[in-house]
Amino acid sequence: MARQRRIVEVLMQRHGRTFASELGVDLRKNTPSPLFRLLCYSLLTSAPVSADLAMRGARAMAEAGWTTPRKLQASDWASRARVLNEAGYARVDEKTATQLADMNAELLDTYAGDLRQLREAAAGSPKALRKRLKTFKGIGGTGADIFLREVQAVWDECYPYADKAALSAADKLGLKADAGKLANKVSREDYPRLMAALVRCKLTRDSQGVLEAAQA
Repeated sequence: MARQRRIVEVLMQRHGRTFASELGVDLRKNTPSPLFRLLCYSLLTSAPVSADLAMRGARAMAEAGWTTPRKLQASDWASRARVLNEAGYARVDEKTATQLADMNAELLDTYAGDLRQLREAAAGSPKALRKRLKTFKGIGGTGADIFLREVQAVWDECYPYADKAALSAADKLGLKADAGKLANKVSREDYPRLMAALVRCKLTRDSQGVLEAAQA
């Protein structure tokens, strides 16, 4: 148990930053704009691009001023494609520009642009949340998992949530690949950071580095 605690400690030190935090989004507000930006990031990560590129794309959207559904609705396809292309989406910029518009239209039509209404419609069921997220054009299982993994910081019904990427990393580090048992290793507040740390560890292939640092 002491070794596992040390592994978690090192993991959090090296990689314990949520993706929402990196994006500059404060989910604690639980207001439409931060939730919308997280949804856009989730869509961008569903494209066949790296996590770093998806983050660049999400930041570029914010710099363009598209931080709410209404602001994105006011953009045109050419502008979206250009911003994404300049962010590095050279191969999938046109497709992603269309997916963003389709996703946004559904969000506005079905939930008045407010993801808290989607939450209400799911009636406290993470499974229902995931299913509804996947109805948005461009968001598959991976994108839905990313959204739920991050939003559990403020949507208590999602806690403790762990996606396949996080559980795979946990297993490789010798931690129990179980959301409930992983939640027992940190506070409720730190759990989303632990999930992000596991995913970042996997993305950077840093498992061996974490294990060696934990032994030092």
